[in-house]
Amino acid sequence: MPQTPGDRPAPPDGPGGRPGPRRMPPWLPRAFVLAGAVVLAFMALLWLLERLRGLLLLVLVSLFLAFAIEPAVNRLAARGWRRGAATGLMFAVIGVLLAGFLGGIGSLLAAQATHLINGFPGYVRHVIDWINATFGTRLSRDTLFQRLPTVTGTLSRHLSDLARNVWGIGATAFGVVFKGLGVLLFTFYLSAQGPQLRRTVCSLLPPHRQRTVLRAWEIAIDKTGGYIYSRALLALISAVAHYIALIALGVPYAATLALWVGVVSQFIPAVGTYLAGAVPVLIALTRSPSTALWILLFIIAYQQVENYLLQPRITARTLDMHPAVAFGLVLAGVAVAGPVGAVVALPFGASVQAFAGAYVRRYEVEEHTLTRTAPPRRPRRTPPRWLDRLRHRK
Repeated sequence: MPQTPGDRPAPPDGPGGRPGPRRMPPWLPRAFVLAGAVVLAFMALLWLLERLRGLLLLVLVSLFLAFAIEPAVNRLAARGWRRGAATGLMFAVIGVLLAGFLGGIGSLLAAQATHLINGFPGYVRHVIDWINATFGTRLSRDTLFQRLPTVTGTLSRHLSDLARNVWGIGATAFGVVFKGLGVLLFTFYLSAQGPQLRRTVCSLLPPHRQRTVLRAWEIAIDKTGGYIYSRALLALISAVAHYIALIALGVPYAATLALWVGVVSQFIPAVGTYLAGAVPVLIALTRSPSTALWILLFIIAYQQVENYLLQPRITARTLDMHPAVAFGLVLAGVAVAGPVGAVVALPFGASVQAFAGAYVRRYEVEEHTLTRTAPPRRPRRTPPRWLDRLRHRK
């Protein structure tokens, strides 16, 4: 019976009929080299991103500012202005407003700080007398004034040590100024040469991709403008509310303090609320401790109203975003990029949401008890028979 090829015994690979060593597949060395190259490239990319983290944050902030001022620049350009001149005008307007705000607040703080330092012993006496009269305590003014020199000496030593580190402070200030100039430069070119930049990006893409990119760019500009509008509206409401409270309690410089609270609490993330509330409380302390306490209670109460009533409604209307999603985005932005992330998180999230809503296909949801948004209507109760008889008699 002839043997088939499958029935034939395999020829011996080595001497004595023992199998010889198996050879490595020819593709395996290339796979190892490719995997090693991918790992090295990924590590190099992480190293490069870590080194360029500061530059990327500057570009991100500049892009956010360019989106914020681009609607006004586009309106001026539509009226015949050159984009460079329109961007420069917007920079000048923002600079004048910022200088006026900082100048007014700076003079106020300098005058009140001098007044507060000169009258500090008298304020301490008033506070101790008020605490003793209100809570029935027996705090001694003499004991406190005996300990004040120790506290003052410790504070003076810390200030002296801080003054000796002039080089470190100067280097930090130079770095801040350099980064600020970098942000201004990037913002100017991103706004003034926005059409050229978009044409360059679109020239690398097919026509259908170009429409998608331009649509995403337009959504980002609209949502960033909505974010600035919501912050400005909240700042205006906060300034008016605090102005009324400061006037009612007789606190000096009520208009300047109200403007300070409105702007700082809305446009400085994370610590802006505390900075905004500390200045009116300190200045109210120059009037009386009870006035400072009432101002503090009003600030705390207003923050609760703003956090739970005003901010969710205004943010949801201007950014078209659920309040819980907005709050989560702020927390995520702080965790990823610090204060810069807190500022750009809401416009970025709103842009992504709007872009997804425009291009992601949605389907009709089937009716179910778990998807019902409105409570079911209760059936109308039939009136009792005696009520029907009474109606018929009438």
